[in-house]
Amino acid sequence: MASGDKIIMSVKELRRVHVIHQVMEKKMRQVEAGVLLGVTDRQVRRLLKRVRAEGDDGLVHRGRGKSSNRVIDERVKARVLRVYGASYADFGPTLAAEKLSEREGIDLSDETLRLWLLAAGVTHFQRRKRPHRQWRVRKAHRGELVQMDGSHHAWLEDRGPACVLMGYIDDASGRVFARFYEYEGTIPAMDSFRRYIQRYGIPMTVYLDKHSTYKSPAAPTIEEQLEGRKPQSQFERAMSELGVAVMHANSPQAKGRIERLFKTFQDRLIKEIRLAGIDTIAAANRFLGRYLPIYSRRFSIPAANSADWHQPIPEGLEWERILCIKTERALRKDFTVAHNGRLYQVDDTVRTAGVTVEERVDGRMYLRHQGKTLRYHAIPARSPRVRPATKLPGKPHIVRPAADHPWRQRILVSQKTAEDIMVT
Repeated sequence: MASGDKIIMSVKELRRVHVIHQVMEKKMRQVEAGVLLGVTDRQVRRLLKRVRAEGDDGLVHRGRGKSSNRVIDERVKARVLRVYGASYADFGPTLAAEKLSEREGIDLSDETLRLWLLAAGVTHFQRRKRPHRQWRVRKAHRGELVQMDGSHHAWLEDRGPACVLMGYIDDASGRVFARFYEYEGTIPAMDSFRRYIQRYGIPMTVYLDKHSTYKSPAAPTIEEQLEGRKPQSQFERAMSELGVAVMHANSPQAKGRIERLFKTFQDRLIKEIRLAGIDTIAAANRFLGRYLPIYSRRFSIPAANSADWHQPIPEGLEWERILCIKTERALRKDFTVAHNGRLYQVDDTVRTAGVTVEERVDGRMYLRHQGKTLRYHAIPARSPRVRPATKLPGKPHIVRPAADHPWRQRILVSQKTAEDIMVT
C-alpha cells in the first residue's frame, strides 16, 4: 500500500529485495536466488533489471493501488442494491444471490453480495451466537430414523390463511417431505404419514416431540397399570399397528435436524412462496410437489450405507383402518350410538354392547364390531324440550275460609276456653 511518497512493502517483497541485493553483490548466483524465491533464473534477471532502473521500489507489485481486472462495474452494484431493496430486502446473501441469478440474470457470488450489503449498512442476516450442543452421529441407513414435527408459522404471510407445515426429514440422508395443513392434529399427522409411506415406505422409527397429538397426556387406567402398559395417543396406536417404533424427544435440540429444516424453510420457502404469488393452502401444496425434489437434490447427502430400511407397504394392508381415529362407544338398548354430539342408529343386530367408531382421514366414518362393518344412519337432531309457560306474577289470591269451616270452629272453641280460664 502506498501512503504519500512512502511505500510499504509486504514481507514477501522485502525478502525479494534482500535476495536480489545478494545477487547484485555477487554473494549469490541467479539460479540459487530463483530457487529461494520460487521463480526461474530468467525472472531473477528481470527483477535485477527492474531494481537497477527503479531501485527497491521496482519490486513492489505492479497492481498495488490499482483496481482489480475483475472488479464489478459500479452501475451493476447500484442495480443489485436497488433490486435487493425492492424485492429481496429480507433475504440472506446466499438466497438473494440465487434469486438474482434466476430471476434477474445477474451472476454474483454470495460473498460479494454480503460485503456490499454490510457496506450499505444491511446487517439483519448476521448469525447470532449459539450455545454449545453435543453432535450426534447420523443413522447409517435411509428409513432407520425419520424425524417428524409440525411448524406453526405465517407461511402465506398476510395473503392467505394460517396453516401448519407437517415436515419429515430422513436422519441418514436429509431427504425431506412436507405438506401444509390447517392445523396440527391427529388427522393431519396421519394423512401426512400416509402420504410419506406411499412415497418412500414404512420407516423403522419416528422421532417426535411430546405434543398431545403424538404422546397421550392421560393418566394410565387401572387395566393399563395391571398390564404394564402406558396410555397411547391415536397416532402412537397407529404406529404400533404398523410396526413403527416411536421415540419422544425431551427438548427441541434433541431433534435438531427437523428444527433446523423448519428454520431454513422459514427463511427460504416462505420467500419462494411469496415470489410464486401463492395465497392458498392447496396451491402451496402443489408448489411443494415441485420444490421439495429440487431442495432434496441440493441439500441431501448420501447415506453412510446404501441399503434402504424403509419397508414396502405389505400387500393387502388396510392402512385406512390403521391411520384413523378409533373410539370405543357403548351401544344403547335402542341400538343407537352417541358420538361427537350426534346420535346414530345401527341397522344391524349386535350381540354385545360395544362398537368401535373409525374416523378416516378422508372424513368418512365407520362403525365396526368384531371385525364387521355395521350399517347405520344418522338420526335427525331432536327438537328441544318445550317448557310449559309460567303465569305472570300478579296480585296474590287470598283464600278466606267460610264461617262454618272447621278451622274457624276450632278457633272459636279455643277462644271460649281461654275466656273461661280468665273468669275463673
